Amino acid sequence: MALQITCILLLNKSSKTHEAFFSFYDNEVVSKINKGYNDFTYYFHLKEINQQLAQENSQLRYQIASNLIVSDSTQKRVVDTTLSDTSGRFRKYIFLPAAVVGNTITLQNNFLTIERGALQGVKVGMSVIAPQGIVGVVLYVSNNYSIAMSALNRNSRVSVMLKKDNSAGSIEWNGENPSFLTLKNIGKGAKVNIGDTVVTSNYSANFPSNIMVGRIAEKTADPASNFYTLKVKASTNFASLRYVYLVKNVHYEEQKELESKELKTNE
Repeated sequence: MALQITCILLLNKSSKTHEAFFSFYDNEVVSKINKGYNDFTYYFHLKEINQQLAQENSQLRYQIASNLIVSDSTQKRVVDTTLSDTSGRFRKYIFLPAAVVGNTITLQNNFLTIERGALQGVKVGMSVIAPQGIVGVVLYVSNNYSIAMSALNRNSRVSVMLKKDNSAGSIEWNGENPSFLTLKNIGKGAKVNIGDTVVTSNYSANFPSNIMVGRIAEKTADPASNFYTLKVKASTNFASLRYVYLVKNVHYEEQKELESKELKTNE
């Protein structure tokens, strides 16, 4: 073996052709080793990379025009300047990135545990969204964690609409397939087609409008009513949730308080 190695080394030094041949394979082996090392180190930096991406995405969401509203210039009001931009508009929604540390999808009533709590600005009633679409609503908050009711929960109701014409309805879950939601209260007068996009509506106090919900997969006309029952393919993959955004409506308490007074007058 030693003699063979010595012959290869001598041949490599004495012949330009063989030198180039062995140099090529040396570089190829080194490149494979480097790639393996880079893949190995990249794997252990994925958490840090995902956190950085979530933070950057939350900053981009702040720039969406629909999340900013213009203050009434006919009256004087005090506005927290940290929530306003240079054009005089102020933010209606604040986005807080967070990691998902617990999640169920196989129960009738599913919940998520989120690694962000009251000390990090989370309050009950805040909505939870993922890059793909809606996720749920915060129900309980401790100092550093919060529990959210998933959209895959029999008690979940979210106000939504058809993106093409703003026909409003309510999205819920029937407790069966976690990939599909049920859209109710869309009147038979609406022109509903398979593939139509469903987004959150302007009527929700929790969710910003136009957050993706899913697409119509099946359409059934309820013979006992004037409404459709629509099967919606959820845009969010609830089985693979790792990072989410907690969304705070800065006017949430005011809106809910006023709506509760309206409900009492109708009792």
